[in-house]
Amino acid sequence: MCNALGGAALFCISVLAGLGSWSGQALALDARTLDRNASPGEAFRFGFNAYKQGDKSTAVEALTYAADKGHAVAQWKLGRMYAEGDGLTKDDMKAFELFSEIADAHADDNPDAPSARFVSNAFVALGSYYRDGIPNSSIQPDFSRARQMFSYAASYFGDSDAQLNLARMYYDGEGGDRDPRQAARWAKLSADKGNVGAQALLGHMLFEGDGVKRQPVVGLMFLTIARDRSGTTDPWIMKLQEQAFSVATETERRTALAMAEDWMGKNPQFVQ
Repeated sequence: MCNALGGAALFCISVLAGLGSWSGQALALDARTLDRNASPGEAFRFGFNAYKQGDKSTAVEALTYAADKGHAVAQWKLGRMYAEGDGLTKDDMKAFELFSEIADAHADDNPDAPSARFVSNAFVALGSYYRDGIPNSSIQPDFSRARQMFSYAASYFGDSDAQLNLARMYYDGEGGDRDPRQAARWAKLSADKGNVGAQALLGHMLFEGDGVKRQPVVGLMFLTIARDRSGTTDPWIMKLQEQAFSVATETERRTALAMAEDWMGKNPQFVQ
């Protein structure tokens, strides 16, 4: 399961699988019972192994045990399950609370630590909740707070999804004045990491010359890469690419398509 909040290019279950390998006998999943003397790390591994095997009720019990003891990755996984209604009733407030616990306790963690990607994603999730609000709760839309969350994850952790979200807020003028130059800066940082949405936004800005020097060929190249990588999952990307393609000259089209094909060939890690 890949995280759904915050946009495109998110880390996948293989990362959790690496954290979840366990060879101890006391927590063998066949026993179906969590040792109540288990450490938070052991409980997390037990719960995640249960999740992988489809036993989500056992997973929830073990992950809750680990999360209650402050295990950041268990809190993140449980938060994602609440946010998506995955194995339990969808509850955005509980997800928000879990992500908040992670942010409060781990904001200063080493950005190179294995768990840092989960901490940064918790900030992205909180930014999304503050941007959109949570219906029937005390969490109302707060663009300024959302921008703060995205900004922290974008700068301290270098999170590409946070960088994209921050770029879009600067581009739309949410949480402060509209600043296309800052939007382009953050979009490029994210696009350089292969973020599809950032490639589309940067391509659009370059094609239009909005906040940056107009480079229609490079802009159309990025838009084409983003369209090809996203397929039909992001209609807004397809719309932007089609609009740019329709007004580009024949020379610009041919050059951009060739450059996009060359980029895809040189970056197979981003091609699914």
